[in-house]
Amino acid sequence: MSGKTRSWWGWGNVEDAVTGAERAELTRRTAELLPDADLTVHAPPPVESFDVAPSRVTAPPALAPLASYDIRDRLAHAHGQAFRDVVRALLGKLPHVPDLVVRPTSEADVVRTLEWCDGAGIAVVPFGGGTSVVGGVEARTGAEYTGVVSLDLGRMDRVLEVDATSRAALVQAGVLGPDLEEQLRPHGRTLRFFPQSFEFSTLGGWLATRAGGHFATRLTHIDDLTESLRVVTPAGAVESRRLPGSGAGPSPDRMFLGSEGALGVITEAWVRLQDRPRWRAGASVAFEDYEAGVRAVRALAQSGLDPANCRLLDPMEAFINAGSPTAVLVLGFESSDHPVTAWMERALELCLDHGGTLPEPPRCTDSAGTAARTSAADTWRSSFLRMPYQRDALAAQSMIVETFETACTWDRFAGLRAAVDAAAQDAMRQVGATGVVTCRFTHVYPDGPAPYFGVYAAGTWGRTVEQWDEIKQAVSEALIAHGGTITHHHAVGRDHRPWYDRQRPDLFAATLRAGKAVLDPSGVLNPGVLIDPLR
Repeated sequence: MSGKTRSWWGWGNVEDAVTGAERAELTRRTAELLPDADLTVHAPPPVESFDVAPSRVTAPPALAPLASYDIRDRLAHAHGQAFRDVVRALLGKLPHVPDLVVRPTSEADVVRTLEWCDGAGIAVVPFGGGTSVVGGVEARTGAEYTGVVSLDLGRMDRVLEVDATSRAALVQAGVLGPDLEEQLRPHGRTLRFFPQSFEFSTLGGWLATRAGGHFATRLTHIDDLTESLRVVTPAGAVESRRLPGSGAGPSPDRMFLGSEGALGVITEAWVRLQDRPRWRAGASVAFEDYEAGVRAVRALAQSGLDPANCRLLDPMEAFINAGSPTAVLVLGFESSDHPVTAWMERALELCLDHGGTLPEPPRCTDSAGTAARTSAADTWRSSFLRMPYQRDALAAQSMIVETFETACTWDRFAGLRAAVDAAAQDAMRQVGATGVVTCRFTHVYPDGPAPYFGVYAAGTWGRTVEQWDEIKQAVSEALIAHGGTITHHHAVGRDHRPWYDRQRPDLFAATLRAGKAVLDPSGVLNPGVLIDPLR
C-alpha cells in the first residue's frame, strides 16, 4: 500500500508516525492540559530483544509456501491496536505470540489450513488488518492447544464480480478499505463504509466484528450492507443466498456477522453498493449548553432527515480535538441523486430552536471531488485521522490515552454519562493518574445515541497498562449497570468477555456454544472470544 512500511508494534505506517514539530506541539498541549505529566519519550525496543520461543509446529508441505516463521511477522500478529497492546509492545512484553503466520491466497488454502489445524489440535486465529482493540486477534488461547496459527487473509483481496443492475459486488474478505474503494471506483460505485480504521482494516474484519462506519445514521453498520456471506468452517462451507431481504427463519448471515472467527472464517461476501455522492452540505453548530446540544441531536435523529454526519462533541472533546470552548455539533448531508441544501436548512432550524449558534455559514457543493466542511469540522477531521498515531506517541510518554464506546436509549443517556464520568474519575484517583474524560456521539438512532468516551490521563511509566485496566474495569461496570452495551462497534474479543457474558441471555450463550460445537467440533477457531473454549 503506497510503498510504506507497516509498524510492527503500533498504529499504521512507520513513515506517518508523530515526529518533529507535530510531537513537540502534541507534548506542549498535553503539558498544558496535564502539567504534572512525565512526558519523557520511551522508544520501542528492537525486535531482537523479545524472547520469542521457536515455533512448536511446522506447516505441512502443501501450506509451507504460505507460512511465515519470521520473528517480526509473528510479533506483528501477536497483538491488536488497543492502548494496552501498544504499551505492552513498547515495554517488550508480548506474551502470546503465534507459532506461525499462514497467508492463504484462495479459499482452498483456507480449507487446507483448517483441516491441518483441526486434525493436529492447533488453534486458528483469523487475522484481517489486525486493528482489533479488544484482544480479538491475540494468540491468547490456552495450553491445551499444540500451537497457534495466525490466519492472515490479506492476500485474498479482490473484487470478484460487480452486479451493476442490483448494485452489489462479490468481494474477498481480505481486501483493505482503500483497495476495495479503488477497485469499485471504475464502476462508479462505493461501499460507503469508512470506519476510523478504514486504511488498515479489511472487509472480513468488518463483517466478523459487526463494525460501524463513519456515517452517523442509516446504513451505519456493516450488517446493513451485507447481502450474503460465504464462510469456511472445520465442518464444511456455509453460503447464504443473495437476497434483498427474507423472512425465511433466522438469518444465516446474522449468525456469522459478529462471530469474530469463532464459528468460521469468512472468505467472501456480496455487499450492497451505492453511487458515489455528488451533492454535499456541511455545518458546525456551537452549543454553550451541552444538554441543549443533546436535545438538538435527539430531534435530528427522530426527524427522518438522516444526516450522514451528526457528531456532537462535548466541551472537553471539542477543546482537545477542535480547539473550541463550547460543545460542537459536526453536521453533514450527502447524496448522489439530488441537492441536499433543503435538508441542511431544516436541520439547522432544529439546532437553532435548541439554542445552537452558527460560528460560520454552512458549506454546500455539487462536485463529487469537493468536500463541504467548515473550518471547525476540518480541524476535528484532521485530528480524528491522526488520533491513533498521536495515541501511540503519547503512550510512549507515559500517558493513558484510550477510548471506549457504547449505546443506550435517550432516556438513559444523562445518567449513563454521569456514571461513566464518575467511575472513570474515581478509578483514576485510585490508580494515581490525573486526567480528563471526554464524550462524543459517533452514531445516533431515533431511540438513542452511541456515546464514544475518551480518557486522557498522566500515568506512570511501566504501570500504564495496569492503570488502564483498572479504569476500564470501572467504566465497563458503569456501562452495564446503567443500561448501556459493552460495545457498540468494537466487538467483544477476549477483553470484553466478562461484561458480554452478563449482557447476553444465558440461553443464547448455550445456543451459541451448541452452534460452535457443530461448526467447530474440535474447538480450534479463535478460542476464548465470545464463549469459553470447547476444549
